[in-house]
Amino acid sequence: MTLEPISPALAQRIVDRTEIPGDDWHPEYPFVDELDPLRSLARSTAPHPVFTMYLVRRSSDGLAVGGLGFFGPPDSNGRVELGYGLVPGARGAGLAKQAVGLALRMARDAGATVAAADTEADNLASRRVLAANGFLEVARRGGLVLVERPLGEL
Repeated sequence: MTLEPISPALAQRIVDRTEIPGDDWHPEYPFVDELDPLRSLARSTAPHPVFTMYLVRRSSDGLAVGGLGFFGPPDSNGRVELGYGLVPGARGAGLAKQAVGLALRMARDAGATVAAADTEADNLASRRVLAANGFLEVARRGGLVLVERPLGEL
């Protein structure tokens, strides 16, 4: 599994579904909830080099099977938030766990000190991915579970 940074031009192609040779997107990618962040990235003239959006690319066949993104650079406390998702056919193989782990190391190496995420309380698979990467529940809001983890001990 690799994380491939999404440039503004690539973000626009993904939104438009204008695939060119080498893009190799899974037919179910992107997710509907990724479209607004991708549109925002497509309009960006200077995206952050690390705290941006990434394609999750499966090594076995080279397909882009999901996305992972940071909701901006770390705040004044060093806290950064991330989100991710995989197409249904790519789930259950450990790719999300690997992608989140790699993203955490990238965030730490770029100066973040705390990572945060949230997931639906009934999304047990996502909660397992986050727990496997050291996230602990810090709060609940409605049906969301909010989790955090320090990045110093990766």
